[in-house]
Amino acid sequence: MIKMKLLITGGLGFIGSNFIRHILSEYTDIEVTNIDDQLYGSNPKSLVNLEKDKRYRYVRGNIADYERISGLIEGKDVVVNFAAETHVDRSLSDPGSFLQSNVLGAFTVLEAMRKIDSDARLAHVSTDEVYGDITEGSFTERDALMPSSPYSASKAASDMFVLAYARTYGLDAMITRCTNNYGPCQFPEKLIPKTIIRAAMSLKVPIYGSGQNVRDWIYVIDHCRAIEKVLDSGIKGHVYNVSAGAEKTNLEVVREILRIMGKDEGQIEFVEDRPGHDVRYSLDSSKIREELGWKPKQSFEKGLEETVSWYLKNENWWRPLVNDNVLHSSPWKLKW
Repeated sequence: MIKMKLLITGGLGFIGSNFIRHILSEYTDIEVTNIDDQLYGSNPKSLVNLEKDKRYRYVRGNIADYERISGLIEGKDVVVNFAAETHVDRSLSDPGSFLQSNVLGAFTVLEAMRKIDSDARLAHVSTDEVYGDITEGSFTERDALMPSSPYSASKAASDMFVLAYARTYGLDAMITRCTNNYGPCQFPEKLIPKTIIRAAMSLKVPIYGSGQNVRDWIYVIDHCRAIEKVLDSGIKGHVYNVSAGAEKTNLEVVREILRIMGKDEGQIEFVEDRPGHDVRYSLDSSKIREELGWKPKQSFEKGLEETVSWYLKNENWWRPLVNDNVLHSSPWKLKW
């Protein structure tokens, strides 16, 4: 990664902003260009401390804008595609925007790289949700994709384009599929920040169904380190699952947050489940561990304590983002 020029798409989002801070803290002789259209999941405050860093440049724009994206890719050594609509509840009410951002956006990046004959390495950041749910065992990179929501379907479609362009056109492209991330700067509509914020505001904390849906959680910086490993030594056209092995039910996660905050479990409110709610996600990350030498460093318990502390200390970051979707108990029913 030394002396490299990076293009980050969606760098004002949760994982993208954490990756930019991580990579700039790890390396000195690099240049990072961040293109982000400041849609609902973006927050310029996440990178406000980098405004005077000469290694960092922000460009406002949409990755589906071919002229803009091709001009930014020119001369870059690395492209990391974080840009995506990610909220499942939103995808249930407005699937069309996910098709535009997640499929057309990724396609535009790939086409730009193909047409300008770019030799940059591309890491396309995907999700465990493309596999669908699994009641026993864990998905490997060889398993079929069975997405359940418009969000996961759009991510699966973009994954297929990446693999096709790597094989057909020889693009140096790879895919990471990660389990549920948590940590600083995550949009308030997601489970962990929403729980922290509502608990802090003495509101009821909603849980879909019985709260027994299982997710495997990973601290966001561990995910950033995995992407870094893939960029360093991943193989063109390969997929890498990323997981920390911290499987928790949604109810367990909420209870742990309330315990850390010293709140009563009486704040928990079980609400109507959302349509097509996947029962359990689980990834086998043996490949990236054994072939690339990556492994997570942060325990779930310690990472969650740090996350709760960050949100309680940074109300100025999340307060302007608190809207009906955070305050409503069943956001998938809302009109976006």
